[in-house]
Order: sequence, then structure tokens, then C-alpha cells
Amino acid sequence: MVVLKGVPALLSPELLYALARMGHGDSIVLADVNFPTSSICKCGPEEIRADGLGIPQLLEAVLKLLPLDTYVESPSPLAKIERFEFYQQAKKAFAVVATGETALYGNLILKKGVLAPEALF
Repeated sequence: MVVLKGVPALLSPELLYALARMGHGDSIVLADVNFPTSSICKCGPEEIRADGLGIPQLLEAVLKLLPLDTYVESPSPLAKIERFEFYQQAKKAFAVVATGETALYGNLILKKGVLAPEALF
């Protein structure tokens, strides 16, 4: 747990570090308990554990810090894609967060956007 002003306490230091290192266009996967996180991460993405946390609560916390990309068709978790296409996109992600989410196929991919200069300071 991280105890800082304005930073949701349920975000781990590892997840905060990954979010900070991500650049514009990088993506992060929030994965349910059935997602093959370790297998996917053998292809490159960083594996981050968030066992016990549901995706809705984790998503709410992440979106307080992560700007979504406004230059793509769907930077948010609302787009639906076929399972194996999702796996291919997950292999290209910056990180995959393994959660305790029990909803079947409850996985999300978020694409990081940019912050306007006035939002940086």
C-alpha cells in the first residue's frame, strides 16, 4: 500500500512505477483471474500482481492518474474484441495487471494518452 496525498492507497508501488514509466500510446491490461497473465508476460509485458482487487475498483483508481489516449478510436475499456485478438494485443502491452476479478472475460486494455502542459505542474 502507498500512502501519499492524492494517490489511491490500493495502487501498489509496482503499479505506480509502471504507470509512471509508460509513454503516450503504451497500453496496460487489467486482467481477470482466468487470464493467462504469466504466459502472456513471457512475451514481453511486465507482470504486476493485484490479487484480491476487482477490476472496477482498480480501474477507478488507475483512471485518477492515467490519462487515456484521445487520438485512437477506443482508448477505454468499452471496445469489445475477439479473445485471441485480445491476447495478441496484450502481448504488446507495457504491463499486465493480474487482479482478483472473477467476472468471466472481464479484461480491459487501457491506452495511455498525454497530459497538457498546464496539467503537469
